[in-house]
Amino acid sequence: MTSDLTWPDGKTLALSVVVNVEEGSEMTIADGDKKPEPVDELGVALGIPIRNYVNESNYQYGIRAGGPRIFRLLEKYGVTTTVTAAALSLERAPEIAAFIRDGGHEPCSHGYRWIHQFSFKEDKEREFVAKAASSIAETCGERPVGWLSRYLHTSITRRLLVEEGYTYHMDDLSDDVPRWEPVEMPDGSVKPLVCVPYAIDTNDMKFWTAPSYAPQDWLDYARRSFDWMLAESAEQGPKMMSVGLHLRIIGRPGRIWALEEFLRHVTAADGVWITTRRAISECFAECVPWRG
Repeated sequence: MTSDLTWPDGKTLALSVVVNVEEGSEMTIADGDKKPEPVDELGVALGIPIRNYVNESNYQYGIRAGGPRIFRLLEKYGVTTTVTAAALSLERAPEIAAFIRDGGHEPCSHGYRWIHQFSFKEDKEREFVAKAASSIAETCGERPVGWLSRYLHTSITRRLLVEEGYTYHMDDLSDDVPRWEPVEMPDGSVKPLVCVPYAIDTNDMKFWTAPSYAPQDWLDYARRSFDWMLAESAEQGPKMMSVGLHLRIIGRPGRIWALEEFLRHVTAADGVWITTRRAISECFAECVPWRG
């Protein structure tokens, strides 16, 4: 089905850099949650209903210091990204929304809050999906057409996305190319949704998860992944690669240099199209039309 797929200007590898913005939307007693968010950097989770002020400040580091550091680096190398944002985070951090608008980055929905929407009943999940889109349209001036769930999605999430006007989702790790997914609607009809697969092996969360990467490890892995996929795409046909980033993780001074080395490497390469997931999904849909 993807034999007709081509990327613009003869490029063979589409590189998608994804910046996740979750800070300010995490679980906290202050927002009525039953428990606070785990302390990611230390792997500590409190099981009691007490407000964790220090961990909240750890998240705010991403807004105050990590985010500006990342977006300045993206501007330096002329890299346009997809920003998967929990909508409430952008409501509470308009300066991050400004980075998205001013840098020409694509706002993508990571839900309204960074919580477990997979536990919601249908009406509540529908409201969650719609509220996220409306909020991001307000803060970024552009309604999102892409979606990334936190951890899990329900059996009806994709139908709700289609109903709300989303055109692609990235709740998938199964391939190196986009594909069409048929979504069954309540009236029995089938509507199309583009799946733009994501990746967690090249994600900066590998700094936290055991066995964790040091910055040089992450850089080596990401750079070798890129080199392999670029060579493979030149031989076998168009592929895509995803790199996921977080403001509070790679935005730290001891890690940000690894991102710069990666950006320096990929922007100097021939044959790579560094772009947004929306552009990838739209190019795919144009090359490989939905046939039902």
